[in-house]
Amino acid sequence: MLNNKLGMFIHWGIYSLLEKHEQTLMWDEVPHAEYEALMHKFNPKKYSPKKWVRLAKEAGMKYICFTTKHHDGFCMWDTKQSDYNVMNTPYGKDVLKELAEECEKQGMLLSLYYSNPDWHHEFGYNPKSSHQEAAKNQDKEPNNEAYREYIKEQIKELCTNYGKIYTWFWDIPPKVEDRSINELIRELQPGIFINDRGYDEGDFSTPERQSHYEQARFDKMTEACDSVGNQAWGYRKDEDYHTIRYLTQTIDRVMAMGGSYLLNVGPMPTGEIPAKAVDRIKKVGDWYNRMEGCLENHEEEPHKFGITDISDVVINKKDGKTYMHFFHGLTSSSIQIYNWPANPERIRLMNSGKDLPFKFELLERNYPADNEKGKDRLYIHVQEIPADEYVSEPIVIEITWED
Repeated sequence: MLNNKLGMFIHWGIYSLLEKHEQTLMWDEVPHAEYEALMHKFNPKKYSPKKWVRLAKEAGMKYICFTTKHHDGFCMWDTKQSDYNVMNTPYGKDVLKELAEECEKQGMLLSLYYSNPDWHHEFGYNPKSSHQEAAKNQDKEPNNEAYREYIKEQIKELCTNYGKIYTWFWDIPPKVEDRSINELIRELQPGIFINDRGYDEGDFSTPERQSHYEQARFDKMTEACDSVGNQAWGYRKDEDYHTIRYLTQTIDRVMAMGGSYLLNVGPMPTGEIPAKAVDRIKKVGDWYNRMEGCLENHEEEPHKFGITDISDVVINKKDGKTYMHFFHGLTSSSIQIYNWPANPERIRLMNSGKDLPFKFELLERNYPADNEKGKDRLYIHVQEIPADEYVSEPIVIEITWED
């Protein structure tokens, strides 16, 4: 089972040298020869996988997903299937190997991203898929079978030479079914989880840059993803960054619903993660660590609570305690809970770790709708919630029940 975890997504490649976007080859119609010559300038002398992993770990993240090959086809590992790889840059070292070794040292799980579109490979053009505008040989008969053989050989390298792989992240559905490809990954990496953007349905879904969900809990394994930047996934010099409020509320909502969450950064050509991205990771991590693990490995709360005037809440349970996630914050310093399963022993604000005062009250309300009109109803009145102190993050309340 893919237990819900917070992870770091890392989009890094030679596109970082252009400081615009990971798809700038397509978006800006850069000539292939000019773009591919960037590999001869790629020399990230300040690349420190130790710092990357430490940053992720300090933020409470449990895994890192690294872009081994993006749409441009450039390979960030020592592949024998193409000369278009990091070993033939001035840096001349296997950045994936360095990251994998550091992940193992620090107890960080490693996941691999692999793009189906390939704008460099002679057989990479796939008219059935999207993101094909920059692909080579569009005027020739497609040969997806030959390209899939190339993919399989690269899978063998990635799933053999870099230790235990936690998840495999395909990108851009090829709209071609070939179940042997995921079967090969599973054969080489028993226990791996594979997303739903590949050559069959995979194991888990991957909503991207999405903040609104209709359901209260995911009905299948889910890993949502977004970037600290609003414009790009790779490094962008003039990036517009998401607010801490947006990032924490989307992470809280997805993980409270039982999903995992990948938060992306795009390292600079030097190998350093931009300071503004680091700042956001640290601030998200500060909030996340104060949640004390309540967003991980929880269960659906079967009891149907009522909370007056508030609909933006996800409720789950862990270790016998109930957690109420108000992902859009609160409109006042209190909440009123009706229809509870037992008397509370303790109510705590996870944001601060402090206990909240509460009492039982009879409130004369004509709602909720299932209440007999005009009839008094007993409520748990939770008070003195310092919501104004936490306007940039979701409010999470823990309830411990009497036996």
